[in-house]
Amino acid sequence: MPTTLHPSWLPALQNEFQKPYMLGLNQFLEQEYKQGTIVYPKPSDVFNAFKFTPFNEVKVVILGQDPYYGANQAHGLSFSVQKGVAIPPSLKNIYKELQTDIPGFNMPSHGDLSSWAKQGVLLLNTTLTVRAGEPGSHQKMGWEQFTDQAIRALSEQREGLVFMLWGRYAQAKASLIDSTKHVVLTAAHPSPFSAYNGFFGCTHFSKANAYLVKKGEKPIVWQID
Repeated sequence: MPTTLHPSWLPALQNEFQKPYMLGLNQFLEQEYKQGTIVYPKPSDVFNAFKFTPFNEVKVVILGQDPYYGANQAHGLSFSVQKGVAIPPSLKNIYKELQTDIPGFNMPSHGDLSSWAKQGVLLLNTTLTVRAGEPGSHQKMGWEQFTDQAIRALSEQREGLVFMLWGRYAQAKASLIDSTKHVVLTAAHPSPFSAYNGFFGCTHFSKANAYLVKKGEKPIVWQID
């Protein structure tokens, strides 16, 4: 599997690739591909979160769980889908929240969030691959250890980041984050099953920008063109 991480991530993550759990994960994935199992996203997109957002440029972290498991959806960024594919329900709800939270935000016509990633929003799923049509099929195979290390490294080596943890699964990762030097924002998951339980009205996007501006940093342009 091609590991296309931005070089700035290597000090934090390169040792992980030699660890037994990662070698086991690699073996498992090779087996999946060999058997002709369809796995999303395609191998060259698996590490896109780490490719588009350099370690030293991360400002905001939005944690997801699994990649989308439908055809042509996942491309290595949490909640994001490739252009030309219907916007999934959770992302629709994220856009709805942005409409009420960010003045002048217009509902985008697609779900590709690459422009956020290029501004320093790390769109990280905790599991980076999935079998087609089988949600959760690659959980507990090793990916969580790898992405936990990424979160830990950001927490330890960087300062003043905004972590958005939506839903119970993401919120369990709060223990990896030093909240004395970072902002941790929590809310319900934007899924249609839970968005009305506290995701709508959470104003995480304006809160993140207010914090960045206070620190003298450029706010995120959340509008997707």
